[in-house]
Amino acid sequence: MTHTAYLRGVGMTPYGRLDGQDTLDLMGQAATLALADAGLARGEVDGLLVAYSTTLPHLMLGTLFAEHFGLQPTWSHGVQVGGATGLTLVALASHLVRSGAVRRVLCVAGENRLTGQSRDDSIKTLAQVGHADYEVPLGASIPAYYALLAARYLHETGTTPADLAELAVLMRAHAATHPGAQLRQPIAVADVLASKLVSAPLRLLDCCPISDGAAAVIVDAEPGARADGAVIRIAGTGSAHTHQHVSAAPDDAALGARQAAAAAFAQAGRGVGDMRYVGMYDSFTVTLAMLLEATGFCAPGQAGATARDGLFGPAGRLPLNTHGGLLSYGHCGAAGALAHVAEAVAQMRGGCGARQVAHEAPLAFLHSDGGVLSSHTSMVLERDA
Repeated sequence: MTHTAYLRGVGMTPYGRLDGQDTLDLMGQAATLALADAGLARGEVDGLLVAYSTTLPHLMLGTLFAEHFGLQPTWSHGVQVGGATGLTLVALASHLVRSGAVRRVLCVAGENRLTGQSRDDSIKTLAQVGHADYEVPLGASIPAYYALLAARYLHETGTTPADLAELAVLMRAHAATHPGAQLRQPIAVADVLASKLVSAPLRLLDCCPISDGAAAVIVDAEPGARADGAVIRIAGTGSAHTHQHVSAAPDDAALGARQAAAAAFAQAGRGVGDMRYVGMYDSFTVTLAMLLEATGFCAPGQAGATARDGLFGPAGRLPLNTHGGLLSYGHCGAAGALAHVAEAVAQMRGGCGARQVAHEAPLAFLHSDGGVLSSHTSMVLERDA
């Protein structure tokens, strides 16, 4: 018997500088919020999926968190596929629930990445995504690898850094309406172009900040009873893993995004034109541009122009990352993509108050990538009547 998997509860902390709180503290806060949102007690959770933490690299983080939080799950696993981890947790939970292996799964990620390690340690950790023999010795890190993608993207599409900057401006505008966002001061394209050069052509405001924070999601075989009557179902998922190192990437660097999105749409029986909300991974402006285009939400080279034209705004047909995304809400590791999920669910329920999108959003698409466009997971969410 195949069961249905519902997103029953979501919770996330503010992202930013959260002094005095470690990985387990932050994960516990997010998990508590998700349980409260779902109307569940801790003892009702029989599955646990956790992400990794660079500030607490425990070999058995799932079991450690279960003990810390007072859980005794049937299934407890850790998942580590970089930035794709958040959505992958939810996709795996969906598979477990649909198979009948468990009834409900708590997916949780978080860490004190901003306050729990030095800047040098953070750079060293992020550099590990590179090839140990052929890339890391050259001194590159994640921003440099994405800068290579950005240079190629600008060359092949004929776009400019100002086009990419439009995406940073939009994310900041969205974050300004969310009290939990790390960066809320409005910016303009000129501000992005004038910010410090990190790795050409990417500047500081093209890059997400490092944050503390956590997010959690509960995937359940039962939708639960809610006062607003909103039932959010995981309608389709898809994943792809095309490479690890940027030097081994396929000619189509975003191939994995195309494959994962196609699988998710096929399973859901839906297409790009059906979607009314988008949650897209945005570690850098070029990440967001390439993923939006690879998954079919705008034409090649048109992500910045589409943002400028208003399609991705709260009053547009396809509101995008209305919490501010990684670029402005913040990025605390694997919990980054889980925040996209939490915001999508909140918008689909219609409970976002002043930042609520102008139209109903019964269908949403989410996508995240890990490494250097290496690992990908896509998801289609549907609000059932």
